[in-house]
Amino acid sequence: MNSIDQLRIDTPEQIALELPLAGIGSRFLALSIDTLIQFIVYLIAGLIFMFTMPLGSSVLSFLPKLLGPSLAIFIIFAVYWGYFAFFEALWKGQTPGKRYAGIRVIKDSGRPIHAFEAITRNLMRAVDVLPGIYGVGLVSMVCNKESRRLGDWVAGTVVVHEKPSEDVRHSWNTSAPVPGVILPTLAQVTPEELILLETYLHRRDFLEKYVRLNTAIQIAERVKAKTGLEAQPNQHIDDFLQDVATKIRDARPFR
Repeated sequence: MNSIDQLRIDTPEQIALELPLAGIGSRFLALSIDTLIQFIVYLIAGLIFMFTMPLGSSVLSFLPKLLGPSLAIFIIFAVYWGYFAFFEALWKGQTPGKRYAGIRVIKDSGRPIHAFEAITRNLMRAVDVLPGIYGVGLVSMVCNKESRRLGDWVAGTVVVHEKPSEDVRHSWNTSAPVPGVILPTLAQVTPEELILLETYLHRRDFLEKYVRLNTAIQIAERVKAKTGLEAQPNQHIDDFLQDVATKIRDARPFR
């Protein structure tokens, strides 16, 4: 970490990627929306019970009288504990509230979370909410640079801002070809390095100006060391990287 707002991730290729961390404000907005959705679910379930239980009591009189309350408790439990874990596992770190707020839970390595992390971080919600209105969670977030609550520490996750992919898709275009590109030379670039290159191209509008330029230079230097290719005079470094990635994909599609 080099600031309170950025998560720095050093990839195996020794390229530093930085992601903007979600603060208390955006996470509170997401939580408010998710809580509202949960309340609506509770309200709908309550109305269903109100109108169906009296009708069913005479038909299902052989069932225990505590069936209704037990079922209600189960629904409350399932919605409260399962809502966040279910959506975060299904939507790779997002709930409806997080999607609206433009934030996502990821592993602290930068990779998407899976069901294990989603369940683990949300089980700790029981501690984070103490003694009320997420008191423990708020204290934990204020006391560390990554704004992690206890659930994030246990699951090894962080919450970052995410720019929708459709907002950056327009920048992944094709400009003039790189002069002197030799396909056998480009074959020296590994699939992992191509993934890194394309990840930068898709995320470049997501990065601050200085971080974006510094990352592009590091990747371009790595490409040059591998292939001997470099940007031509008056060619923007992003255009160079974009053309190299396009040429590699055209010459050697990866599966």
